[in-house]
Order: sequence, then C-alpha cells, then structure tokens
Amino acid sequence: MNNKHKNTLTAIFANPVRSNILWSDIEALLMAIGAYREEGRGSRVRFLLNEIPAVFHRPHPQKETDKGAVKSVQKFLIDAGVLP
Repeated sequence: MNNKHKNTLTAIFANPVRSNILWSDIEALLMAIGAYREEGRGSRVRFLLNEIPAVFHRPHPQKETDKGAVKSVQKFLIDAGVLP
C-alpha cells in the first residue's frame, strides 16, 4: 500500500464523514489491499476481501463518493479487518 492508498484509507475513516473522496481512489485502495473485483450490471461493482462480500454502485455522473457510500465502504473495511 503506497502513501496515496494510506491517505485514502485515512479519509474513509475521517470524522465527520467526507463526501469528496474519488471513487477511483477507493477502488485503487481496495485492489491494493487484495480485494477481488467483479463488474456487475450497470454501475454495480462487487468486491470480496477476506471472505467478506460487498456490492457498491459507482457514482455517476460525478466522480466523488457520497457520504452514505463512504460509510458503506468503511463498514466493509471494518468487517474485513482493515483499519487505518
């Protein structure tokens, strides 16, 4: 995991929840920590990390992830045993 990934992980766990994290940075972080990614229909993308599954929707047309999605990613990471 490089410094950019570490910064993204810190941003995901920031309090208050941020809404300006780029989805591409979140995907890059998940791939860097060993998550398996599978494309779904439309904007859906599935991840599997440490046997924990998750399904997210890529934001569109904006590039930033909203607060609700950031909280979902945060919960996914906690369930998979990944903490900042």
